[in-house]
Amino acid sequence: MVKRKSIQLSNVELSYLEWKKGTEPLLLLHGLVDHAVVWSNLGDYLAEDYHIIAPDLRGHGDSSKPKAGYKFTDYIDDLNELMDYLGWQSAHIVSHSWSAKLAAIWATQQPERFKDLVLIDPFFIDKMPGWFEITFPILYKTLPFLKVIGPFDSYEEAENIARGLKQYQGWTPLQQQVFKLGMEEKEAGKWGSKFIKQARDEIFEEVMKYAGLTQDINIPILFIKPEKGLNRTAWQLKPYKTYLKQLKIVEVPGNHWAFLVEPTPFNETVQAFLAQSN
Repeated sequence: MVKRKSIQLSNVELSYLEWKKGTEPLLLLHGLVDHAVVWSNLGDYLAEDYHIIAPDLRGHGDSSKPKAGYKFTDYIDDLNELMDYLGWQSAHIVSHSWSAKLAAIWATQQPERFKDLVLIDPFFIDKMPGWFEITFPILYKTLPFLKVIGPFDSYEEAENIARGLKQYQGWTPLQQQVFKLGMEEKEAGKWGSKFIKQARDEIFEEVMKYAGLTQDINIPILFIKPEKGLNRTAWQLKPYKTYLKQLKIVEVPGNHWAFLVEPTPFNETVQAFLAQSN
């Protein structure tokens, strides 16, 4: 049902997964360090009704990894080119964590690209104070999604680390596949993530430097709030309630990676929201 394809854009080659049984355009954007395979369960679930594209964003997975070029503008340019290639003037767009902030910025600039938008537990939607940058080395060591970057002495060592991380809670066959396909052998027999540190450093600077919401966005938006996710307080939710004029907030079971640890209620929530806009 799903096929792996690639497209050469102006500056990078994007690898992506495509489900093409349905016709309604749906774009799935993974979070930091992840790759398109995290959407396998959701893609299969929605495939009957949607033409689904899930790219490995630049610096991730099997897509190009330039030495620089990981600003929000670079990713938005890639996605606009991808949609133009597909012949999509607009699409339903689902985004997770860092890419949810990316999508919010994109929607502020080009709302016409969005039929609607799903924000899954966005990561640092507000601008952060400049001094926060000194905490980056600590964040790099403690955030669960960065612990798989490596390097590790062996694949087995990397897998042992992964088994204890929140995104792989349960260690299901899909989670095992997501982890395996996100890793590669490095120089001198070391192992590490396909995601590169240059992308990590530039993306973190962008995430902290820019606010994801600065003006009203008047398109249908679903905020998926996992029970054990990042956004748990009224203070964290305030920017979304302020700027998103057609906002719906739904709580689902699971953690920041609800689509991997509790896929059934997550899939049903996304399906119900998208069906309202069709």
